[in-house]
Amino acid sequence: MGHGHHHHHEDMPQAAGDVPAVLDASIPDSELSPGDVSRRGFLRRAGLLGAAAAAGGALAGAGTAHAHGDDDDHAGFDGYDRHGHGRPLGNGYKWLAGDHHIHTQFSSDGMYRVSDHVRHASAYGLDWMVITDHGSTGHVKIGVDKVNPDIRAAREDYKDVLVFQGLEWNIPAAEHGTVFVHPGANEVAVLKEFEKTFDGSVVGAVDPSLVTEALAIAGVKFLGEQVTKRRVQDALFLANHPARNGIDSPHEIRGWRDANPRIAIGFEGAPGHQAAGIAKPSGGGSARGFYGNAPGAASFPGYPLESYRTWGGFDWMTSTVGGLWDSLLAEGKAWWITANSDSHVVYEETAKRPDNTDFNANGYHFDPVYGQPASLTPGDFWPGYYSRTHVGARNFGYAAVMEALRAGRVWVDHGGLISALDVQVRALGSGNGVTLGDSLVVRRGQRAELTIRIKLANTPNWANFVPTLARVDVIRGAVTGAVSDKDTFKAPDTKVVKSFEVNKSTGTVSFTYDLGPVDQPFYIRLRGTDGNRTAPGYHGPAVDPAGPAIDVVGDADPWKDLWFYANPIWVLPR
Repeated sequence: MGHGHHHHHEDMPQAAGDVPAVLDASIPDSELSPGDVSRRGFLRRAGLLGAAAAAGGALAGAGTAHAHGDDDDHAGFDGYDRHGHGRPLGNGYKWLAGDHHIHTQFSSDGMYRVSDHVRHASAYGLDWMVITDHGSTGHVKIGVDKVNPDIRAAREDYKDVLVFQGLEWNIPAAEHGTVFVHPGANEVAVLKEFEKTFDGSVVGAVDPSLVTEALAIAGVKFLGEQVTKRRVQDALFLANHPARNGIDSPHEIRGWRDANPRIAIGFEGAPGHQAAGIAKPSGGGSARGFYGNAPGAASFPGYPLESYRTWGGFDWMTSTVGGLWDSLLAEGKAWWITANSDSHVVYEETAKRPDNTDFNANGYHFDPVYGQPASLTPGDFWPGYYSRTHVGARNFGYAAVMEALRAGRVWVDHGGLISALDVQVRALGSGNGVTLGDSLVVRRGQRAELTIRIKLANTPNWANFVPTLARVDVIRGAVTGAVSDKDTFKAPDTKVVKSFEVNKSTGTVSFTYDLGPVDQPFYIRLRGTDGNRTAPGYHGPAVDPAGPAIDVVGDADPWKDLWFYANPIWVLPR
């Protein structure tokens, strides 16, 4: 099955540490153009210069958008194929769907071959994926080596899917995270060294006292060093299911990001295991996302009980308007969200692990075998079946996907709620605009506008119905600069400022919103819903009048509560 891509495996990312001259503190003002001097002065006065330099793909990219005409813009938008990509959408990007959190038979709780996941991902419309088996003493000794030939074979057998090798990092003193690298001669060696030195499970088996927050920071820095030394072309880290156990404290998340913002770029806005909440007898009757926990000894005490549940299938840190994610964005920090399957064993599976499998002895499970009634207790879907992370890539290539993730050109959806999304912010009356993850710099007092175009779902999803988008929300927050309390997880100046009702079920819808005169820095982000389950947000109806409702443990059908979320765009006056 082919997507008709041209492959570019030789494409190179921006070198680690490269930032525009305006953000490079080693370059004096005297060597900058007058425009850059003015822009640097604004960022310095706003307390954003350090955040901008670190952000790279966010504030660092401000004011660099290319002009595009309406004809080209519409041609790109309407050129989507059934996978949601095709001719370039606005600004010339290809929007590629993927999943960065997938387990195979090389995880003790997994079952499938690499080829099983890649074949299904291709069938369900994914363009890229990351194999992330659990870090462990067995994996570092056996699995990281043995899975690599299977991944390389899949790259040859499925030319329409980019297959990265990574691992699920047991973050020292915290939860889990995806770590992955650009394919190359040293991909196994770097991952193996990283896991052996910095994985909490591996190091804790030797000496539990080594499993510290400082070791996590060192792990992020190690990955950056491997790119700088050109042992690998690129590396990324994203935190997985961050609120599930309450042990990813706000200061830890800020610490990972600040240790190297080109490596630590975000977290799962929506966890995997989305089938887990399907009620008995049709499902396992557990918690959606397996978010059914309570505070423990290692949990951050400031988190409320509600944070241990998903809200409309999304993590509380993302779903709460004015919550932890917004508190990072309000600092001007580039921190992005994704959505993934976390696929281990899928809902309604008829295969099982063979009886003679011995993971502890072999470092992997033997191949699954057919031979049982459909199991309704697993909580997972195949990659691409339900959750998708869409990235705006410059081409179909490994480096292009990683660059797009780092830049924040990302939107996510559940259940095929929409087919395509084009978001632009521009100065009023100007043809120049920026898209997700970018920043727009305008003259102070100049008006800006937000334009949204959505291609509605036009074919049945994998549950065999065509989703209907009911509403799109615009969320706005003030950029207030760095915080003194690194455990802050509130952004009191962020709220829903506009909701658009969608009054059609086919074709394309467009909305325009006047952002007013730009006097102070702010950001804009979007979400959309099928409208089936809504409730006032965690911080009340004045902040979020109709947000996602908290998911009910044991009765949370994921197909009856669909949302999409988009990463932010910053608007900065000069």
